[in-house]
Amino acid sequence: MKIYQSISDFFCNKKTIITIGTFDGVHIGHKKILEKIIQNSIQNKFESIVLTFFPHPRIVLQTGLDMKQLNTIDEKVGLIRNIGVDNLVIHPFDKVFSQLTAEDFVKQVLVDTFNIQKIVIGYDHRFGKNRTADINDLIAFGNQYNFEVEQISAEELNEVAVSSTKIRSALTEGNIKLANSFLGYNYTITGKVVQGKQLGRTIGFPTANIYVEEDYKLIPNSGVYVVECKIDNQFYFGMMNIGTNPTIENTDLNQKIEVNIFNFDTEIYDKSITVSFLKRIRSEQKFDSLESLKAQIAMDKMESLQFIKKL
Repeated sequence: MKIYQSISDFFCNKKTIITIGTFDGVHIGHKKILEKIIQNSIQNKFESIVLTFFPHPRIVLQTGLDMKQLNTIDEKVGLIRNIGVDNLVIHPFDKVFSQLTAEDFVKQVLVDTFNIQKIVIGYDHRFGKNRTADINDLIAFGNQYNFEVEQISAEELNEVAVSSTKIRSALTEGNIKLANSFLGYNYTITGKVVQGKQLGRTIGFPTANIYVEEDYKLIPNSGVYVVECKIDNQFYFGMMNIGTNPTIENTDLNQKIEVNIFNFDTEIYDKSITVSFLKRIRSEQKFDSLESLKAQIAMDKMESLQFIKKL
């Protein structure tokens, strides 16, 4: 897959088929659209293109909106690459670009730059300045500039009944099972292992503290989770706690992400770790003593191991 960092970087002398969207999560609904353009590109010997944007257009256009994303850019690239698209264009979205009229977008981008023969789009897609143009305008432009428009019907997309918004809500509530079913894969976060206070060691459950650099990445609701960790291309199971460690006397109330990796005692400070969420065990809670906390963590580990055994 070829990756372009803006529309102006793109060059291809072949005819193309394209789809456009933010594709946050690259979930099972998105995959229906992406697989459709890939099938079409093979049948017609077109190059397939996905045009997406960063940052998310809503963040640019809605002042003060703090909307967390399901994917970092690297994650999105990896997911789209795995589906088999030929070209991914990640265009920087800003207020200047948002002022492009629908006709200028079609003529300058789709026709002159991408040389499109066909566009596949969702039934509710809107585009152009102030998002005033819809599918009917796109069909009219297609007739004018000689490209085909295929609309994914509401019925077809509603079969999977999924949206990025629903997945964000599920993760915010800690409903990992629902989020993973909508995504079609296990939700992940990737970060660097950093120095913590090493309190876990004192109660027999050492943890790796994870720092996620991308502050726009959605972190699931606080609580304890069964996870799978990838370190140096090796996989390990473990349990993760997201929260503020309320049992420990602590003036630092910032959210912490800590994972206890099972059967693992290697030094991994400054290494990258990718954690996949498998199941939520419980919410974070404050215990009367460290002994009570230790007993609960032992129960959490037992429940985690029982879950892993069934995988």
